[in-house]
Amino acid sequence: MGPHPAVAAIRLAVRRVLHDIATGQAAEHGSTAHGSGGHGAVAVAHRTGGPSTAQRHRGPAPATAPLVLVACSGGADSMALASALAFEAPRLGLRAGGVTVDHGLQPGSALRAEEVALRLRELGLAPVESVAVTVGRDGGPEAAARDARYAALDAAAERHGAAAVLLGHTRDDQAETVLLGLARGSGIRSLSGMAAVSGADGRYRRPFLQLDRQTARKACLVQSLPVWDDPHNTDPAYTRSRLRHEGLPALEKALGKGVVEALARTAQLSRDDADALDAWAGQAESSVRDAEGVLQCAKLYALPPAVRRRVLRRAAIEAGAPAGSLFARHIEEMDRLITGWRGQGAINLPGKVVAQRQGGRLVIRQG
Repeated sequence: MGPHPAVAAIRLAVRRVLHDIATGQAAEHGSTAHGSGGHGAVAVAHRTGGPSTAQRHRGPAPATAPLVLVACSGGADSMALASALAFEAPRLGLRAGGVTVDHGLQPGSALRAEEVALRLRELGLAPVESVAVTVGRDGGPEAAARDARYAALDAAAERHGAAAVLLGHTRDDQAETVLLGLARGSGIRSLSGMAAVSGADGRYRRPFLQLDRQTARKACLVQSLPVWDDPHNTDPAYTRSRLRHEGLPALEKALGKGVVEALARTAQLSRDDADALDAWAGQAESSVRDAEGVLQCAKLYALPPAVRRRVLRRAAIEAGAPAGSLFARHIEEMDRLITGWRGQGAINLPGKVVAQRQGGRLVIRQG
């Protein structure tokens, strides 16, 4: 008799992602099955399109095998992910480790982080570490905690030489992200939600974006995995918490079931469109600059608005404006220098960057 359907679903999702990681590692290190560096088992997966018989072993992968880390808070999503990683990684010739981040925002958080680390070790993950961070204030409490968490995960991945870090975001998280972007009046890139692969060199992988939150919770229940429910997830002081417990249920009551699935589908369609427009903007950028590399207003005006705004955003970031602080209103003000020119003065952008129209050219530079 096979595993419970919920367990089978999470393992399949993780197996697919690990196979992609193994294939990428094999391509990077060469596809010779008996090559040097201990990557032979992974290389076989690359050559044949699937794990070999030798890879389906239950023992630990060799110490030289590529390492995949799981970011685990102790919640149902990340515990389900950790258990699936521990089960699937050895079968693909990969090592599996874990990192839990202590944000220090609740009493007893350090002890709780150590308990999560212990659970990861009991699953057979190694290396495992608990990392304490200091959460700042920039962008609000949720954004500040997220920034601190990703900085810690990046550092852990570098420290251990990890090939990838798995994150437990589910289809429900994706739907919430789309709605938050919609509420902010953001563009199509924000509506595209979280990418399945993101970060430097595709470091972050999200295997559960097609699975709902209840599947992960059920997988933990049937495997008797202890789960910690973060009280912040039910605290109405946090926007995402209000959306999760009030907003989405109200939408489902008004529109019927299937809202979460529809929003997740919207995210994927939006991502495809945003990727295409970004590629168009990248190709168009060189054609709207003069011999000195300065943007020409007439040529910018001739571009479709969605492409033009992307060119302006890229130019502002290149001049030193922090991407995370560059909002739609900044781009709209820059765009009016092109489409609604009436002698306006310079536009001040984040990072002490200034955009100014001068003699038919748009000059963007440090002020």
